[in-house]
Amino acid sequence: MRKFPLHWQILLALLLGIILGLFLPGWVIWVEWMGDIFLRALKMIIIPLILSSIISGVTNIGSAENLGRLGFKTIGYYLLTSTVAILTGLILVNLIQPGIGADLGFSKQVDGLDVLKESFGDTLINIIPSNIFQAFVENRMLSVIFFAVIFGFFITKTAEKSRVFLTDLFNSLFEVMMKITMFIIRFAPLGVLGIVAKQVAETEDILSLAQTMGIYMITVLAGLLIHSGITLPLICRLIGRINPARHFRAVTTPLLTAFSTSSSSATLPLTMQAVEDNDGVSNKISSFTLPLGATINMDGTALYECVAAMFIAQAYGIELSFGEQMIVVITALLASIGAAGIPMAGLVMITVILTAVGLPLEGVGLILSVDRILDMFRTTTNVWSDTCGAVVIARSEGEILKV
Repeated sequence: MRKFPLHWQILLALLLGIILGLFLPGWVIWVEWMGDIFLRALKMIIIPLILSSIISGVTNIGSAENLGRLGFKTIGYYLLTSTVAILTGLILVNLIQPGIGADLGFSKQVDGLDVLKESFGDTLINIIPSNIFQAFVENRMLSVIFFAVIFGFFITKTAEKSRVFLTDLFNSLFEVMMKITMFIIRFAPLGVLGIVAKQVAETEDILSLAQTMGIYMITVLAGLLIHSGITLPLICRLIGRINPARHFRAVTTPLLTAFSTSSSSATLPLTMQAVEDNDGVSNKISSFTLPLGATINMDGTALYECVAAMFIAQAYGIELSFGEQMIVVITALLASIGAAGIPMAGLVMITVILTAVGLPLEGVGLILSVDRILDMFRTTTNVWSDTCGAVVIARSEGEILKV
């Protein structure tokens, strides 16, 4: 198996999981535990990996000027690609109009969305943790990243003896975390088999769902395909001057894992390993851009939220003006940034958009039945955008890459 590339192992496990879930659902109980253990193992290492990688990366970046330049490029890339993704979705949903004639009786009841909803202002305030250990426990990634950047920056401001000791300490800690990560990644095919088999077995009547919500799903998938297959490769080629096809092959493993797990955070260890080992991006760049991207760069989620909000408006016969559609665009951008770490993240943040333009919140129940399927595709788009950002920013910093 060692000679059989990992991404092919994962793809094979993905296909076996689909077959098992469709034709032998009673057998799923024998493999689903592997998916649960794999996800728990990945989640176990996320916080220490992010903390050690960012602190290590920031201390290696050096001066405040270098950190500010890198931060400006990273945030600028994420805002640009998310905005383009939203506008792509907006154009498609206005052209295709999937909500016209939608069956409102197909909606499902959704409870607890108002309780989970958090405003964008609250998200910004909560970036600064009142208790960093509580942020660790609650997996509040923005707070962890904020603390790690501050901690790493002020390591560079200490006396030489302390600076050298702490820099070596966190570099060593990061190296240990990557060793643990690589050990867990060996079991990715087994984890994917368990996760996919369980998801497929729990999805009721996939063909019926596809027929009822087909045009809506096609609209979302078309938008994701255009953004992933045209927009991001063009950015890689024109701005980063890299070969998109070679880069895609380099990050196949994290993309397949993102598709299987529907979690950018859970895929982060594999993403960092692929970008560093296969693309040749330095740890200085990857340890800063990728954890931040897994938290705030949600191109697929932003596109999906825009299409979903417009679909709900069309289904209820509500025509949104140009100004209201621009509010949807801006709110979708802000909501996608605040979506990380919240259960049912995409659905929850859609309520923010619906509230902003006065659409009925119960419309969320209309898209609930196909959310899980679309979540797999939009998460893959999120991770693909993160990896493109890492290589583009690395190239802009003068790094020589393998792609």
